[in-house]
Amino acid sequence: MASRDKGRNTRVETSTGATAPDSAGLGARRAAMQAVAELIGQERPPALDEALAQAIRAEALSPADAALARAIAVATFRRYGMIRAALSARLERGLPAAKPRLTALLATATAQILDLAVPDHAAVDLAVRLAKADSRTVHLAGLVNAVLRRIARQRDAILAESVDALAINTPDWLARRWVAAYGPERAGAIARAHLAGAAIDLTPHGDAADWADRLGAVRLPTGSLRLPENGPAIPDLPGFAEGAWWVQDAAAAIPARLLGPEPGARVLDLCAAPGGKTMQLAATGARVTAVDRSAPRLERLRENVARLGLDVAIMVADALDLKAQDHDAVLLDAPCSATGTIRRHPDVAWTKSEADVARLATLQAKLLDHAAGLVRRGGRLVYCTCSLEPEEGEAQIAAFLARDARFARLPVQPEEVGGAAELIDGNGDLRTLPCHLSEVPGARGGLDGFFASRLQRRA
Repeated sequence: MASRDKGRNTRVETSTGATAPDSAGLGARRAAMQAVAELIGQERPPALDEALAQAIRAEALSPADAALARAIAVATFRRYGMIRAALSARLERGLPAAKPRLTALLATATAQILDLAVPDHAAVDLAVRLAKADSRTVHLAGLVNAVLRRIARQRDAILAESVDALAINTPDWLARRWVAAYGPERAGAIARAHLAGAAIDLTPHGDAADWADRLGAVRLPTGSLRLPENGPAIPDLPGFAEGAWWVQDAAAAIPARLLGPEPGARVLDLCAAPGGKTMQLAATGARVTAVDRSAPRLERLRENVARLGLDVAIMVADALDLKAQDHDAVLLDAPCSATGTIRRHPDVAWTKSEADVARLATLQAKLLDHAAGLVRRGGRLVYCTCSLEPEEGEAQIAAFLARDARFARLPVQPEEVGGAAELIDGNGDLRTLPCHLSEVPGARGGLDGFFASRLQRRA
């Protein structure tokens, strides 16, 4: 069943049937708690999707309860700053850093009270049951009950005090960086876009206008299709089985279009998994080789390519180990901090650090230098990252062009992004922000944060 209460932003479905009312959704809440605890309890935690998948398997959840577990965990990290502040203010000694399981239990229950369409009594009572069922928290069941009931009573006041998304729901190190890079007004808009979440975008393989009509989707200026909210599951939509489209954020679909290979061109897609850009390139008729060091991630790419009936050579390899070759075009979607994807992966904000940005920027420079040696004279190289951090984008290209005189920038033109000139920076590079395209008629707005630079080898 589903319900909406004042102050809630997300509709969730809970299982019904043979399960007693007081235990419905218990497994979902345990899975969400387990996934959140795993992320906040490690120095280098896994991605939330990975932790959730493992917890959902362990609980053997139904599809409805798996969706509930995901909604709870995502809501927890989307407003983790507000949740931590609310809990710390109501705990005599603040949140215990050494007890990630207790923190996760309180945080996931608070997310339900503050942000989800879950009755307060269900969120509180089931959290208490989870506390009592665990030897590590059974002695804290009374505390859990008292704190969460206080959160429920004071919900409106908590929400009223948490309207500044940049100050409340963004880690200090990221807020500081975004203000420096984009200014306080734009940084605030980015933070608000993160709270709004992300729509589902598709890249069509066939006629975009026809598929927009058939799917009830909005066609974005950049060419992607945006699905309406609360629609059918992706595999149940028309066109999925026959490979007429694939899921890909609208911003992530732009870099491959900028490469623009001719049919038959030799194209190398580096760090290719899970394969959205690979499929775009192959759909042009180019001869594409997709390279990634992760064999499991390439399996997903292989499955997607087969579903679409595309011909792609797939190679498990480290891009830095490839020998110099003469490709007509190379796409380097470099590993990055992924701070541009916080709309759909809010855990990134709370599990990455400035040290990660510096470490990844060093790797990106090595990959960029190596990719340059794989492009023929006259060929093109597109470098991109799903990061909002200048070190992983603008600064990376500036440094590369300063040390490799063989390459020059090919500026992106407004007509290549549907006339959305705001997506192009002063150097002619692509720079999308989560707050961009927020006013598209009939569509939930926003884009992932992406940077892409198109370069041509002159010599």
